[in-house]
Amino acid sequence: MKKQPAQWLLSVASVGVAGLILTQSYGTAVANPDTDGFVQTPEQQLTARQVAALLDRSHYLNQPLDSKMGNEILSMYIDNLDPNHTLFLQSDVDEFKEKYGSEFGNRLKRGDLSAGVDIFERYRKRSHEYFEMSTKMLKSEIDLTSKETIILDREKLGHFKTKKSQRDYWVRQLKFQLISITLGQEDEKAKEKVFLDNPDITRGQDLVRDDKRTPSEILLERLSRQQGQMQRFKDDEIMETVLNTAMLTYDPHSNYYAPIQAAELQSQSSLQLEGIGVSIRPDRKDPNYTRIVTLVDGGPASKGGQIKPNDLIVGIAKDGKTMVDVVGWSTREIVGLIRGKRGTSVTLKVRQPNTPDASARTVTVVRDVIEQEESGVTQRVVEIQRPNIDASPKRIGVLEIPSFYLNYRARRNGEEYRSVSIDTERALKELNKQNIDGLVVDLRNNPGGSLDEVAKMLGLFIKSGPLVQIRDNRGNVQVYRDDDGGQQLYKGKVVVLTNLASASASEIFAAAIQDYGRGLVVGNTTTGKGSAQIQLDNLALGSATLTQRKFYRITGGSTQNKGVVPDVKLVNIYDDATFGERAQKKALPWDTIKTAPYKPEGKFTANTLATLNQQSKIRQQKNPQFVYLSALNMIRDMEDGKTPINLDINSRRAKMKLVEKRSLEAENQRLKATGETLYSNWNTYQAAMDAKFEERSKMKARERPQLPEDEAYINEAAYLMLSAEPKVSVSPQDKL
Repeated sequence: MKKQPAQWLLSVASVGVAGLILTQSYGTAVANPDTDGFVQTPEQQLTARQVAALLDRSHYLNQPLDSKMGNEILSMYIDNLDPNHTLFLQSDVDEFKEKYGSEFGNRLKRGDLSAGVDIFERYRKRSHEYFEMSTKMLKSEIDLTSKETIILDREKLGHFKTKKSQRDYWVRQLKFQLISITLGQEDEKAKEKVFLDNPDITRGQDLVRDDKRTPSEILLERLSRQQGQMQRFKDDEIMETVLNTAMLTYDPHSNYYAPIQAAELQSQSSLQLEGIGVSIRPDRKDPNYTRIVTLVDGGPASKGGQIKPNDLIVGIAKDGKTMVDVVGWSTREIVGLIRGKRGTSVTLKVRQPNTPDASARTVTVVRDVIEQEESGVTQRVVEIQRPNIDASPKRIGVLEIPSFYLNYRARRNGEEYRSVSIDTERALKELNKQNIDGLVVDLRNNPGGSLDEVAKMLGLFIKSGPLVQIRDNRGNVQVYRDDDGGQQLYKGKVVVLTNLASASASEIFAAAIQDYGRGLVVGNTTTGKGSAQIQLDNLALGSATLTQRKFYRITGGSTQNKGVVPDVKLVNIYDDATFGERAQKKALPWDTIKTAPYKPEGKFTANTLATLNQQSKIRQQKNPQFVYLSALNMIRDMEDGKTPINLDINSRRAKMKLVEKRSLEAENQRLKATGETLYSNWNTYQAAMDAKFEERSKMKARERPQLPEDEAYINEAAYLMLSAEPKVSVSPQDKL
């Protein structure tokens, strides 16, 4: 297997070990009278120069940090501070562009952060104005039955031109928040009444929170915390905001981390960390919410099975204490609440985006030392029988691959180590002994990992030939190959199952299986993260990741941005507008390079794929689990932040009741189809879900039953694989 000597970062959340030293002399401190006491240290000045030099000379795009790029960074910086365009006035933006636009890039190359600091201080001032107005307003009675409307998602709209129009929006925004909190409390109290009236439904658990705060008190606490957080912002954090924005202007996976964040990143990259094992970041649509991006394989959250990627964290109860509302908290503060000693518990209140507050799940997780590779690859066998086709059930192996993990440290030290390819080889040997009729490789929610490992894994399935192409920022292309003389550990039928959260190394695997005609790819189009980063740990302050390579399919097409499009589509449970590379600002474009000569092992014809899609669509429309998930998607799409929303609490309550009614109908329709007992009302349903999630979270992963909606994807993938017959003949141009 030919490969590059360096390890490249192929995860959504980049973590790595490679370094690059930039040597520059220390300069003098920079002070600016327009800022509030920020005096740039020599180390900060050097760090800014180092980051600017990386972007100017070493990024994959080969885009110099010139005046044009400086202007783009400035615009990105303004948008990152104020993504909803509600704090900066248009006059602020015009002033900044006039004052700093043409020189922003050159300032960074000189190590001068004063322009970024000046803009940040204006942002802090405008935020303070909002806090002051809101605090004063919340101390008086507010009419929640107005005929006004509000557009929540203003990302594509302009900044306000007058303070009057800005403050009018602030008032409406405050009313919307109060309405949402009030309705959420009403549902929560109704659910708790079910617990009190029917103790058996709790399954012996204390699930009553009994929050006695008024909606105004809750919102005041949120605003007070946000204001305090804003006031406590330190110089290194402001530097991080400026430099990270500069890197993000080049692409979404180049990042700068200030010293505190760099230490956090380093601890996450180690194999032992006490916590629950989640990566988080501010939600793109509403930065007041923190979104769970990925789960660490082997961590308590992953083992518990109740916390999902894309969940929004709305509350945290630390070590058995009262549940704290964390809307508006910074990711650092949330990490501080979640992190704790091994063996202690933390309770999270989470919900999926665009769902009512009452649908939030309360999940208790016991902190542990996270062994990132503890669980690793799992295997099992399911039985599938096609009516009027199979005389007896077919035995289908299922390989669940949570990530393309590798214990770099142990391997480097010459110790015995675990890796996904080693574990997959072991699992395949076991499944081969069981005479399976086909194999489902489940890559759903797999964020990626080691390039070496995905290449080794493909070698277990592919006879021989190129696996993936890697292009660097100088245009040099290197090809990873499987040159083992045609050996295949697994030669039978295979199908790869993907979703929108299958990223990077997962996309390399799926693309190669698809291009060789080795098997079907089914599910949903993948993330589209087709770039590789190098980790830079030798900056004067903090660390960085820099995109320096892009990978391509053997056919020459990139997986970047477009992702891997499945041969057969299944119901998509994620919101395309907020998840995946295509939703990111400044994402690298899709492009192509030359094909690496290869010999397909088979080919699914267009007619075959059209038939499979048509038949699968009919089955999905009849399958209770897919019908249920499709209904949830339609309910999710009922709320669109880009269109006006009524600010009358009665109208909002009616809309919420409609959402609840349709959600309950979807659940009861599923239960009826599977012969289970229906729920009498929404509150009983939500109470039962709380108890069910709490109970499941206390089970060991291997003892926990598969969720029927998850298993539907496995069954449908297996059904498609059994029904698909590739055309084996190969055209002359496909030969080596």
